[in-house]
Amino acid sequence: MKKAILLVFTVLSMQSQAQSKNDTDSLQKNRTSKWNFGLELDVLPYATGGYFGAIWAGKNKWRGRALLADVNKPDLTTKDGFTNHHIKAYAVVLDRFLKDNWKGWWIGGGPVYWKSNIQSDSSNATKNFENFLLNGSLGYNFTIYKNIYISPWAGLSLKVAGNDEFILDNKEYNLPLLNPEASVKFGLYF
Repeated sequence: MKKAILLVFTVLSMQSQAQSKNDTDSLQKNRTSKWNFGLELDVLPYATGGYFGAIWAGKNKWRGRALLADVNKPDLTTKDGFTNHHIKAYAVVLDRFLKDNWKGWWIGGGPVYWKSNIQSDSSNATKNFENFLLNGSLGYNFTIYKNIYISPWAGLSLKVAGNDEFILDNKEYNLPLLNPEASVKFGLYF
């Protein structure tokens, strides 16, 4: 019985020492890690005649991004009967990387505000509308050279509030509940 108690005590002591060492290593790593800041551009908005800009700040494997996009959605992704869907998007996103140094897989999400304008395909009639969405995204950062990277990504935005539906030229429009996106970003961090 004494040997069993001694064995349990020894195992618990070793576990406690290992945990203490891990906590000390984590604290030291957090003290020595530094903040990074970066800029990103996305290919898709530029390809549609718009623009995209993002700034971010991050430490360890976390980063927060603020972005602004001006996108002309391709008609093939717009409901039949409508054309020229133009979106100004504003978002704040929190990302988590699986590896250090802003490399490899990342997953992120956050709130998005869309200020949109759409046109009927049978006249010049247009309608302005607004929506709030929650975005989830997944991507992979490839280092091109030192602190320059390319990041293919895909995301899905869930409509949570805003204009539900409206009539334009006797046609009903409703922004879909789920809005998929995919593109490629180029970034730089320092």
